[in-house]
Amino acid sequence: MRERSRPGRRHAVAAATALVLTLTAAPAAAEATTRPDAGRAAGSLILIGGALAENNTQVYGEIIERAGGSRARIGVLTAASVPESQDPHADDPDRCSNSACNGAYYAELFEKHGAADAQWIPVDLDHIANADSDAVVDRINSSTGFFLGGGDQYRYVTTLLHGDRHTDSKVLAAIRAKLAEGAVVAGTSAGAQIAAGPDMVTGGESYQGLRDGSAPGYFDDPTRLGYLPAGGFGFLRSGLFDTHTGAYGREGRALRLAADTGHDRVYALQENSALVVDNPGTRDETMTVLGTNGVGILDLRDARARTTPAGWTLAGAQYTHLTDGDGYDARRWAARSAPDKRPLTPSGTSPVPANNDVFYSADNPAGVPYSFLRTAAALAATRNQRTATATTYEREPRFTVTFTKQPGFTAWTSDGATARSLIGLRIDIAPR
Repeated sequence: MRERSRPGRRHAVAAATALVLTLTAAPAAAEATTRPDAGRAAGSLILIGGALAENNTQVYGEIIERAGGSRARIGVLTAASVPESQDPHADDPDRCSNSACNGAYYAELFEKHGAADAQWIPVDLDHIANADSDAVVDRINSSTGFFLGGGDQYRYVTTLLHGDRHTDSKVLAAIRAKLAEGAVVAGTSAGAQIAAGPDMVTGGESYQGLRDGSAPGYFDDPTRLGYLPAGGFGFLRSGLFDTHTGAYGREGRALRLAADTGHDRVYALQENSALVVDNPGTRDETMTVLGTNGVGILDLRDARARTTPAGWTLAGAQYTHLTDGDGYDARRWAARSAPDKRPLTPSGTSPVPANNDVFYSADNPAGVPYSFLRTAAALAATRNQRTATATTYEREPRFTVTFTKQPGFTAWTSDGATARSLIGLRIDIAPR
C-alpha cells in the first residue's frame, strides 16, 4: 500500500509550491454532495500495482495516448503522500518525499514521456480546503487525464471525500464527471487502490489475515487486516482489488478479505503492470493487461469458507493470472489470450519445487517475492503433477495452500515451455 515516494527536481518543486500559494487563496466553493457511486463511466481506468518504473514507456504512453496524445494535459494528484509540513526533508529537492515534491516528479515524467502539459493538483493534508476550491476545479476541467500517486490511500479519503458522509468534494466530483465524459483516470499503488468500491483494504499481512480475519477500520498495527466498508471513490466496482500483490505476498489477505466481506472477485495488481479498464461500471466493461508482471484474478464464486477448531479454511477458489496483452471480460468472467500466446502443453518432468513461504513473509530473510505465482506456474508447466502444495512461513497454525489443475484449467505460453498466463487453477487453504 505504502509506495516509496520519489523526490522531484528543484525547479519543479518550486513551481508546485507557487501553485499552492496561488490556488489556496481562491475562495472555497459550496460543498459537493455527489455520491461516490454516482454515474457510469464512458472513459477508462489504468490501475497500476505500484513501483511504476520511470522508463515504463508502455504504461506512461497508454495514459498519455488516452488523454489525447501530444495534446494530453495530465492532472497529477498526490494527496496520498505526506504533506510538506510532515516531511523533514521538504527543503531538500534531492531527499524530499511529500505531496508537492512527488507531484512535481510525476508532472515532469509525464512531460518527458510526451504529454503537452502535466501539473500538480494542490490538494493534500496541508490544503484540504482546495478540494472545494473553484480555482482547483477549473484546473481539473482543463485536464484531459488524471494520475493518482501512491502512499496511503486513506489520505485520499480524508482529503477528497467529505468525512463520514463519504460524499464527493468539488474536485472529486469534477474528476468523476470527466471520467464519465471519456477521460482516463490512472493511479499507482494507493492511487489505484482508492478507485475501489465498498470494503477497500486499508492494510494487513496475509498470514495474520488468514489467522485472525479482517475487521472494519484503519489500524496502527500494519499486519492487521483492515478495510473501509464505505470504500474508496468507487470507480471500479466489479471486484475488490489489491496492489503490490505478488511483490508483498498479498494473495492470502485478498482471499480472506473477499470471503469475509462477501465479494466473489479480486483483481490482484502486480508491480510495474497495469489493468486497463474500458467503460468501467457498464455492461461493456472490459480489461486489458499491460506491463512486465501481470494481474491476478481471484474467483470466489464457488468458494466455501469456514472456521474449524484448527483455524480458517477456504475451499474451491480459483486463480487466474494474466500477462501483457491478455484481456478479460468482467461480465462474462472470461479471459482471452494475447495474439503472441498459445496454449501450453506441459512437458516438464521435474517436481514442483518445495515452497515454505507461499505469501513471502516479511519475517523471512530468505523469502522470495511472487512466491505464490511461482508455485502456480511451476505446476502448470509440469506433466507429472496435478496438485502442488505450499505453506506459510509462520506456524501456529501453519497454513497449507493446495494448487490443483482442475477440469477446464489452461495455461498460455509464448515460448512453448514457460507458463506465462494461467486460467482457472483451483486454490484451497487449510490450517495444519
